[in-house]
Amino acid sequence: MTGAVPVSFTADDYEARMERAARQAADAGLAGLLVAPGPDLVWLTGYTPTAVTERLTLLVLAAGRDPVLVVPTLEAPDAEHAPGASALTLRDWTDGKDPYAATAALLDADGRFGISDNAWAMHLLGLQKTLPGTSYASLTEALPMLRAVKDAAELELLAAAGAAADAAFEEIRQVAFAGRRETDVAADLAALLRRFGHSQVDFTIVASGPNGANPHHEIGDRVIERGDMVVLDFGGLKDGYGSDTSRTVHVGEPTDEERRVHDLVREAQEAGFRAVRPGAACQDVDRAARAVVAGAGYGEYFIHRTGHGIGVTTHEPPYMIEGEEQPLVPGMCFSVEPGVYLPGRFGVRIEDIVTVTEDGGRRLNNTAREMVIVE
Repeated sequence: MTGAVPVSFTADDYEARMERAARQAADAGLAGLLVAPGPDLVWLTGYTPTAVTERLTLLVLAAGRDPVLVVPTLEAPDAEHAPGASALTLRDWTDGKDPYAATAALLDADGRFGISDNAWAMHLLGLQKTLPGTSYASLTEALPMLRAVKDAAELELLAAAGAAADAAFEEIRQVAFAGRRETDVAADLAALLRRFGHSQVDFTIVASGPNGANPHHEIGDRVIERGDMVVLDFGGLKDGYGSDTSRTVHVGEPTDEERRVHDLVREAQEAGFRAVRPGAACQDVDRAARAVVAGAGYGEYFIHRTGHGIGVTTHEPPYMIEGEEQPLVPGMCFSVEPGVYLPGRFGVRIEDIVTVTEDGGRRLNNTAREMVIVE
């Protein structure tokens, strides 16, 4: 689920997004876009079905044509009240009728279409059976930058989500860690995110001691001990837009090596941030952060990409990784999150959400990146 739709967007905003998406599809050589329930549909129309079921719901976009939302008849009243409904035509179908025939009438019989990554296989296969001359590409493949560049209102919502996550960190650093389970601290984090306005909590990673060497550690019943490094990675959706931040704290005084590794990751995170500027390639951010870690002899322990996009979901294109030559554009938002993971010992990750400005980058997370000592 994608959470609540921000009330700050108007029908005109959604109409402009649909027009832009259709135009980008045509520029990419596509006959149109087919958008199933999920983040793309929310972003384009403001519509989230009450429940996603086996009944077909599909937005059809094509340059030069009015947008059409195909919906089950029993869900049409809800769709009519979506924020972007006035900018599109609803075409409903009733149980017992063929939804693929209804949709096929809107499509070029031999066209190639972009389709939502999360569209159900049964719906795609149904369309292919009805229109065997059509072909399809996932939206991530066909239009990876569709939602990547945020407007001023979206940036405001992302900044507010980041500030809420920051407030959660400022509170969690005050609680007791030693003698409590990872699950206990994770529950505190989730409650704090909700207290500061999140409607949806996507993840609360609390990785203590040797668990910190696993970047996507699943929280467990390990009791946090004095002397542990603890990786905290948490985020979710506030007013429909994402937060995602990581800080690594230490329970009691760290060793010289732990402090040295933490300082190294902080330096790498700063290097990645300073590489953010219009026209730079996404891979340049990864290269800048990775060079610092590799230069200190820890390159083999930096085992993931440096960042990912964020918007109406907490993970989306673009990706800050070697080989991604997509140039950075003002309005793009993504994480910068290098890490070092020493198997069986500890890990460190520091993450901010960053947006590209006209002359560089701006952090949307602003809590301390220096070592934080907790009790």
